[in-house]
Amino acid sequence: MILEVLKITAVAAIGLAAFLYFYQDRMIFFPTGAPASLPRPATGAIEELVLRTDAGDRVVAWLVRTGEEPQQGAGTPVPPRPLRLPLLIYFGGNAEDVSWMIEMAARFAGHAVLLTNYRGYGPSEGRPGEQALFADALAWYDAAAARADVDPQRIAVMGRSLGSGVAVHLAASRKVSGVVLVSPYESLRSVAQSIYPFLPIGLLLKHRFDSLSGAPAIGAPLLCIAAQDDRVIPQSHSRRLFDAWGAPDKVWRVLEGDHNNLSDNKRYWDEMAAFLGRLGGPERRPPLL
Repeated sequence: MILEVLKITAVAAIGLAAFLYFYQDRMIFFPTGAPASLPRPATGAIEELVLRTDAGDRVVAWLVRTGEEPQQGAGTPVPPRPLRLPLLIYFGGNAEDVSWMIEMAARFAGHAVLLTNYRGYGPSEGRPGEQALFADALAWYDAAAARADVDPQRIAVMGRSLGSGVAVHLAASRKVSGVVLVSPYESLRSVAQSIYPFLPIGLLLKHRFDSLSGAPAIGAPLLCIAAQDDRVIPQSHSRRLFDAWGAPDKVWRVLEGDHNNLSDNKRYWDEMAAFLGRLGGPERRPPLL
């Protein structure tokens, strides 16, 4: 009888492991469709930016610059401004339509905001994956830093949930002025292992998003926001990443809410505005040539 139970248990465990291995992409990434129409920012202009991957896929982001008159179409190029703005590059969650952040652009302490759509998300083509998201993040940073209307010394990054892993990778690979992480994790492996403690997650997981290994070497200031009642990414995962962060300038905040409704809390926006406000500083004019 015991032998039969062990056999059934072993078969069930092997079956679950096989399921997790072959279907993990669908469990990690939940691509959203393109929005029917883009929201309008309270002030400012939207510019649609496009990257081309090595496979020829079209990856789309929206650049929102506050303090300008809105344009009629999101695809209309916006002439560079004479002043260089601080920029915040945003990476969303695994099922997030980042277009909702267009309406929030005025809340980021004078920063222009670059809202990135992962491959397969929104109007972007291709398939999402850890290395694909990492490569696109670096490409977006390099493209933004080369613009005449962006101050390359004042580019900050923000990642929420899944996007925190992308933001940390970018901060570990490029010079950034600051990092905002919302409901972050130290690694996807650690989160998955806590859910399936009896499985060899280290052998099964293809997308590791190991933020913990890169965090100690990052010298950029950090604002880390965790939700008090987060059951998707418990505070303990966020705290381990925060404690490992290399920069001494770091702020830990736990706010009322759960994984999906933190942005309903007014303090959420106040904390980010205060943090970004001290990073941005006054606008700087480009050097005369």
